[in-house]
Amino acid sequence: MGVTGQGQQFTDGTEPYGGDDESAAVLRTVGKVIKMCRERTGMTQAELGTAIGYSEEQVSSVERGRRAPKAPFLEAADQVLRAEGMIAGLKRDVEEARYPKKVRDLAKLEAEAVELCAYANTVIHGLLQTPEYARALYSMRRPLFTEDELERLVAARLSRQGIFEQQPAPIFSFVLEEVTLRRPLGGKMVMRKQLERMLEVGQLRNVEIQVMPTDREDHAGLAGSLQLLKLKGGDTVGHNEVQLTSRLVSNPSEIQVLEIRYGIIRAQALTPRESLAFIEKVLGET
Repeated sequence: MGVTGQGQQFTDGTEPYGGDDESAAVLRTVGKVIKMCRERTGMTQAELGTAIGYSEEQVSSVERGRRAPKAPFLEAADQVLRAEGMIAGLKRDVEEARYPKKVRDLAKLEAEAVELCAYANTVIHGLLQTPEYARALYSMRRPLFTEDELERLVAARLSRQGIFEQQPAPIFSFVLEEVTLRRPLGGKMVMRKQLERMLEVGQLRNVEIQVMPTDREDHAGLAGSLQLLKLKGGDTVGHNEVQLTSRLVSNPSEIQVLEIRYGIIRAQALTPRESLAFIEKVLGET
């Protein structure tokens, strides 16, 4: 969306906000910055709205922290108010404030991790998912998510993948059940792109992807998926998610159990080299 002085109204540049206190505080701060810049130029809310293509009510709601402005709103306001990047620079803060709190909390832990180990038994792990695959998963949830909720959840999941570009690079270990590679969630084309993405990520020197074949007669992961994050300070945190429950584990005795299970799961799975060959085989069959 470009800046316009014609008073054209767009309804997709802001969205009502009903999240947690931490995110609400971020949006109130963003609103105060926009208000300060607007008042410095002598513009009214109505005049700013006309200049950037939004209604006076939308501008007012953003300034009060009641609506989350999207990137086009922030970019247009920054230009019109000659804020020199002060407003546009808040895009990342606003985007993160739109994510569910449990996603933000997990992303913070992942950003502190020097090693991440994960076993996934029903779907491809979130850090490996393509946008299309992630959207297909969220589209299948019941009760149904709204389109706006879908957009936010997919964006939140993909934002976590920035950890692959982090320096120094963490070490990643993923073990995936064979069924996660063969279940064509979202359709064959979505699954093909997903498999191609895994082959691409699997080539990174700090990433190991292993496949647990369905025909294994011994399996240490039957209790469900799990994730272990070894943090910079030396602590280890576990995480698992089942149905309506997302749980962080920090009790040392429970962490020990998860570490033992994951070690055995890795030993029972195909090696990383064998696993990439297996994924290529499944891709050829998809």
